[in-house]
Formats: sequence, structure tokens, C-alpha cells
Amino acid sequence: MMSELTCLELSVLLWVAHVLTQAIAARAEFGDAYLFTPRDTQPEPKGLACGRATRALGNYVENYGPFIAMALALIATGQGGGLGAVGATIWILARIVYLPIYLMGVVYVRTALWAISVIGLLMMLYRLVV
Repeated sequence: MMSELTCLELSVLLWVAHVLTQAIAARAEFGDAYLFTPRDTQPEPKGLACGRATRALGNYVENYGPFIAMALALIATGQGGGLGAVGATIWILARIVYLPIYLMGVVYVRTALWAISVIGLLMMLYRLVV
């Protein structure tokens, strides 16, 4: 089991991995010329990799805010450890596995990993309020 702080640190590295994965996929599909523009118009990804990487990044960002809030709240209130640390560990591990599963297009497992990560967040919330 990792601490909430360790999971928070790993979550930043995972965010970097998501951003780089999406950038590499977008570069392969749209080229350097597009990546260095202000991207006023968004072309539709035609390849699977770019679309999946973009959606995986979006999903991570949507779920990242609640994780940061819970981790920082547990740390700031001194309620870290226990069920909160278990929940944070579950969240980060599920999210680490989520990225390659999403990129490979594995159905059902991707959704299960998302659900597991939400359970981790709920465990953190429970630790905070009880």
C-alpha cells in the first residue's frame, strides 16, 4: 500500500505519460505542422491510436480533479493512511493499467478499471468523512 502523497506524485507522472502518448499519436496522424499551431480547428482523428489516446487523456483529466481533491484533503487533515491510502493505491494502479488497456481497445476491462478507480475515490471520501 502506498501513501496518498506517493500516489499523488505518481499521478503527475501518469498525467505526463497520457500527454506524451496523445502528442506522439497526434504527431503521427497530423504531423509537426499541426502540433505547432494554436489548433483553432480540431481535425477528427482517422486512426485508432490518436482517437484512443485523446479520449484516454480526456478521461484521465475528468477523473484527476476528484483524486487530487481527495488526496490533498486527506493529507491536509492528517487523516491519511488506512482506507484512504488503500483507496489512493487502488485509484493509481487502476489508472496506470487503464491507459494501455484503452490504447489496445480491450472492451469491458477498460470500463471495469474505470469503475475500480471510482471505488478507490469513494474509499478515500469515506476515510475523509468518517
